[in-house]
Amino acid sequence: MQRRDGRAADELRPIKVTRRYLKHAHGSCMFELGDTRVLCAANITDGVGSWRRGKGLGWVTAEYSLLPASTHTRSRRESTSGGPKGRTHEIQRLIGRSMRSIVDMSGMGGEFTLNIDCDVIQADGGTRTAAITGAYVAVHDAFARWCEAGKIKDVPLSGFVAATSVGMVDGEIMLDLDYREDSAAEIDMNVVMDGEGRFIEVQGTGERTPFDRARLDGLLDLASNGIEGIVEMQRRIIAEDLDVIEL
Repeated sequence: MQRRDGRAADELRPIKVTRRYLKHAHGSCMFELGDTRVLCAANITDGVGSWRRGKGLGWVTAEYSLLPASTHTRSRRESTSGGPKGRTHEIQRLIGRSMRSIVDMSGMGGEFTLNIDCDVIQADGGTRTAAITGAYVAVHDAFARWCEAGKIKDVPLSGFVAATSVGMVDGEIMLDLDYREDSAAEIDMNVVMDGEGRFIEVQGTGERTPFDRARLDGLLDLASNGIEGIVEMQRRIIAEDLDVIEL
């Protein structure tokens, strides 16, 4: 089955990562996934929450937002409408958990907080997976800058982390759903993995139909293949110190 944008069922949308996108952030990138655009920034600040003080460990936290003009109809800023909603809280926690899975808190140089900001400036499906994948690049660069400043000796990351979506649309499993496909999906799933091919988080729902173990395995295999390509892109942009990379 060929999709409306011409992709095969097992094909990712075009990806473009523009590194060091913001002048003042310790680490940043613009992550483009098809028509989805997410601006990711990472900054290290002094201090941790009161519940963590005195342990000599750092912490990682994330914030996520959809800018008002990022969707088909303008959405109000959550800061002016009672604060973050349930979906926003869920995605923020997902980003935070994903990053904490590969950050060595004892290697952050003391009680410092790594703040990750993911702002969606244009949404066409996959915003949370784009945020996680882009956030990794921003986080790496923030820690690299921390090293350059003499705060730590090594980048305290145990590996890579990336994410993608998979689902079943019209009876066929597909990789990296755009908004139209996601809206029509019978099964919808977000998968986060590390650079060793291990699962960090799997969020799957039978939106319109239950699914058996064989279908689940097929979806996870498809996600794993897609993430393998994304991680290779992350490896290259860091190892070759590129400002821009496309997949």
